[in-house]
Amino acid sequence: MEKLFYTISEVAAILGESTSLVRFWTNSFPKLLKPRRNAKGNRMYTADEIETLKQIHLLVKEKGMTLEGANNTLRAERAKVEKRVKALDALKEIRSQLVEIKESL
Repeated sequence: MEKLFYTISEVAAILGESTSLVRFWTNSFPKLLKPRRNAKGNRMYTADEIETLKQIHLLVKEKGMTLEGANNTLRAERAKVEKRVKALDALKEIRSQLVEIKESL
């Protein structure tokens, strides 16, 4: 079962990035990312926000876009970027399964 909320460290682990970068992106994309805060004031991210962060990661880290370019792309072509991220996630999952099969032989 999927969790309702993820801590910033869990999100950073999912993305393979640092918590400070996740915090920076959260502050840089305030219209797209509005994580809740727990009683301690820690950011708590939903699955949808993690998907948005994956899209930002794709555009900034893999495509080399600036933050402004990524923001413009997400506003103009969000569905296209979302499909690409989902396809990449599926391919990564298939690859890990193949590696697991190879190691079991």
